[in-house]
Amino acid sequence: MMTQRGAVGSVALTAVALTATVGVAFAVSAPDKAASMSHGKVTDNLYMSLGAFEDATSGGDPKVKAMIDRTDIGGVQVVVPWKALEGKKGEYEWSRLDDALKYLQARHKQLFVQVQDRFFDVAMTDAKVPQYVKDEGGLAPTIDENPDNPTTHGAMVAQWNKEVRADFQAMLRAMAQKFDGKLAGVNLPETAVEVDTKKDQTKYTSKSYIDAEIDNMRYGKKVFTKTQFIQYINFLPDDDDHKRMTEMFDLARDKKIGIGGPDTLPDRKYQMENSYKFLHEYKDSLPLVAMAVQEPDINAKDPKTGEPYTRERFTDFAHDYLGARQMFWTTEADWLQKPPA
Repeated sequence: MMTQRGAVGSVALTAVALTATVGVAFAVSAPDKAASMSHGKVTDNLYMSLGAFEDATSGGDPKVKAMIDRTDIGGVQVVVPWKALEGKKGEYEWSRLDDALKYLQARHKQLFVQVQDRFFDVAMTDAKVPQYVKDEGGLAPTIDENPDNPTTHGAMVAQWNKEVRADFQAMLRAMAQKFDGKLAGVNLPETAVEVDTKKDQTKYTSKSYIDAEIDNMRYGKKVFTKTQFIQYINFLPDDDDHKRMTEMFDLARDKKIGIGGPDTLPDRKYQMENSYKFLHEYKDSLPLVAMAVQEPDINAKDPKTGEPYTRERFTDFAHDYLGARQMFWTTEADWLQKPPA
C-alpha cells in the first residue's frame, strides 16, 4: 500500500503562518452563501519548527530573524511536537508558546501552531511524544514509500487507540483553554501516513486511522471556537474511491474547518488525483485554504516546463486553483534571500 506522500520526499517538520488579527477568529460564510466567498490575495508567511524559531529570535540565526521582520511577511507558524506541550500525563507546559506569541505580537505578526503527532525519517525512540505515550504502547512504526526518494521509516501516535486519542484531545482542550482567540490558527498535520503493518503492534487499520483523524477534526473545531482550526489533508490509505476523503471535506465544509496541505506542487499527478481536486471543488465553501511550500517543493520540477517551479507558479496555482488565501514558505525559498520588493 503506497499513499504517494507528497511524491517529493519525506516530510520535514514544517510550520506556516496566518495573518488574522490576534484574538479574532476568521470570518466564516454560511453554506448557502459559500459561492460568494472571496479568497482575496495570497498572503506570504514563514514556517519553521519551534526550535528554529527560538534559535532565530534569540539571535542564533540572524538571517531568519530578519525574515520574520520583513514587511511582506505576515507571521510565523511553528511546528510543535506533542512532547513540547506535555511532559508527564496531564501536566502541560505553555511557556514556549507564550514566549513565541509575545515575540510576534510585539512585532504585529501572527502565530499559528501545528501540533505534531507524526514524525518522518526518525527512529521510534526519537519520536517527540510524551514518554508515557511510548510506555503505554501508543506509538506506531511508519514507512514512507514514494517514487522520487528512498524508503524512509518514522513513527506516529496511534490515534486509533481510544485511550491515546483521549490523551491527545485532552491536550488540545487544555491548549484551547489557554490560547483560543490568541493564536491565528491551530492545525493538525497531513493525513498521508503509512503504518508499517509488518512491525505494528497497535492494531492499526486504515479505517480506524481515518476514523480517528475525523474524530480529531471534530474535536479540534469543538474546542477552538475563536482561533481557526485547520486540518491538513493530502492522501489517505486504502481510499482509492475517495469516499473517506469526501467525508472529510464534507465535514470541513459543514463544520467550518479550514483545510490545508504540506506541499504546493502545481499539476503534479499524484496530488491532482487526490486532495487537490477536492480543494478545487470545495474552495468556495471552506473558511480557509492554507498551503505550504516546503523545501523539497522548491526543488521539484514543474511538469509543464521541466524546470523548478517559480514563485509566481506556486502562488498562482495555490490561489487560482486551490483557493488558498495563505501560503507558508520555507525560509530556503529564493525570493526570501532578497530584500522585499
